[in-house]
Amino acid sequence: MSLKRKNVLKTDLDLRDTSVLGCRYDRLVMFCDLRDEEVSGVEKKKMPIGIEDFAEIITQGFYYVDKTGMIKELLSNWGKVNLFTRPRRFGKSINMSMLQYFFEIGTDKRLFDGLAISMEPELCEKYMGQYPVISITLKSTEAEDFLTARDLIVMEINREARRMQFLLESEKLSANEKESFLSLLDEHMENKTLYSSLSLLSEFLKKHYGKKVIILIDEYDVPLAKASRQNYYKKMVLLIRNLFEKALKTNSNLEFAVLTGCLRVSKESIFTGLNNPKMYTLLEAECDEQFGFTDEEVQEMLAYYDLSEYYEITKEWYDGYKIGRANVYNPWDVINWCNQLLTNPNKVPKSYWANSSGNEEVQRFVQKMGNGVTKTQIERLISGETVQKRIEEQLTYDTMYDSVENMWSLLYATGYLTQSETPSGNLVRLTIPNTEVRSIFRDFVLKLFEKKIAQDGVTVSAFCEAIKSGNASEVEKLFTAPMKNTISVRDTAVRKEFKESFYHGLLLGILGFKDGWSVDSNRESGDGYYDIAIEIEDEEIGIVIEVKYAENAQFEQECKKALKQINDNDYTAELKNDGMRTLLKYGVACYKSQCKVVVEREEHNPE
Repeated sequence: MSLKRKNVLKTDLDLRDTSVLGCRYDRLVMFCDLRDEEVSGVEKKKMPIGIEDFAEIITQGFYYVDKTGMIKELLSNWGKVNLFTRPRRFGKSINMSMLQYFFEIGTDKRLFDGLAISMEPELCEKYMGQYPVISITLKSTEAEDFLTARDLIVMEINREARRMQFLLESEKLSANEKESFLSLLDEHMENKTLYSSLSLLSEFLKKHYGKKVIILIDEYDVPLAKASRQNYYKKMVLLIRNLFEKALKTNSNLEFAVLTGCLRVSKESIFTGLNNPKMYTLLEAECDEQFGFTDEEVQEMLAYYDLSEYYEITKEWYDGYKIGRANVYNPWDVINWCNQLLTNPNKVPKSYWANSSGNEEVQRFVQKMGNGVTKTQIERLISGETVQKRIEEQLTYDTMYDSVENMWSLLYATGYLTQSETPSGNLVRLTIPNTEVRSIFRDFVLKLFEKKIAQDGVTVSAFCEAIKSGNASEVEKLFTAPMKNTISVRDTAVRKEFKESFYHGLLLGILGFKDGWSVDSNRESGDGYYDIAIEIEDEEIGIVIEVKYAENAQFEQECKKALKQINDNDYTAELKNDGMRTLLKYGVACYKSQCKVVVEREEHNPE
């Protein structure tokens, strides 16, 4: 197999024990450009599912997409305090780990051999392994109440202080300073100590090494997000503000700091008084390729695993994010998708990123339909079109759902919407990035539809009676009425299959409330997979429904196509095997808020 990419070779080099980093490397993974050389006998690297430690990825044979170019960009753009805002699962934690291993005193420089940053020898000589580093993450500090959340933050400070216990042996720290350090190991830390903890750590490290300190704070806004949902937001804001102010504003021992999060929380609430922090938001061009995978990186990954044939479907489902000037894929999706394909080549794409959270942002947005959010706006988004909105990059978690305007900004910041072209100031033309996120919106629209249908038993009863009796015109009329009260799908470049699945979902939303009916969807029967099949056992009636999207209102043509598909693929075979005597075959063609229904009846007498 000929590869044009950076591959991994395993060596048997032993690396020194590094007490500052708190780990031992048993082997080193070296990177080299194999260009067109034939590769044989090289074990494929593992996919780094859930691995966020840079050294573990490099030394334990995991696939690594090289983002070390971020180091050069960060230093070139220089800011005393740097905040990167990116959606969840976009590589923030692994990049922070990479920064720690690059800058921290005691790191093994061979970790970066062959990576992009190694092509900058002067920069590496000046910065690599030259600084004490404080690194904390607040991603696991979610709690139902403030005291528990505070305890979790204290535990994170304790963890980092334990990593620095060599300071207790330092000849450069006084007895009083060592006693103060011990307070950072106390799990019952007082507020005054907690607020000063990062500042104190940096002071002690600076005194020990004689060098200013780099502070890394990953997922800084996670405790704020949880606090806003559990009604202790003001208390958490006060804690975070005091912690940050002492560490990042009035700290003469600070070289620079890097923070990551999903939102740029309002300066007034968190970053009060900081001297012009450098913001790397979704609109900024700096470091725009360093979070998320570029198209070239995805093609290289697919080629390495012999999965290039899946490129188009990967792009359709997981690409489409515009950050600064860069177009990127969701890295969490790509890694999980490739890993699934390696175990099952017949796997179909699914929403890995969407399934990693409750998607509350979209749910609340869709629920606003008719209350500040128009049907037309959601229709345009789901159909692949754009909506221009004013984006406010500085939000607060306690007010982000207060207005529809804030919700547009929230959906953009959290990755459910992306920019479709270069913004004009803070006016941004928004679009749904890909099929995965479009499916999230669709599913919440369908859930809202089902909720409304559940309250309308008369319509459900009348619709199901019409279906059972083969009354096509009545089915058509009764299906069109609720369709007009929900969104429709417009004629756009969005795949026809997606449009059909939306109307398919609307039908299931009605049929699912009929007691005593067995309703199945997308099951194999005959020579294919039907859309919907219904068995009414006590009346021995079997029903097959095939749904088509009638582009340009070609209703008759699509209905005929649907019936032909049912007959050609013998979709009624399973119904016949189950003893259904009356078979009804429905072709349903939908376009926007209209539909056409045709039906064929067949009597089956099993021998």
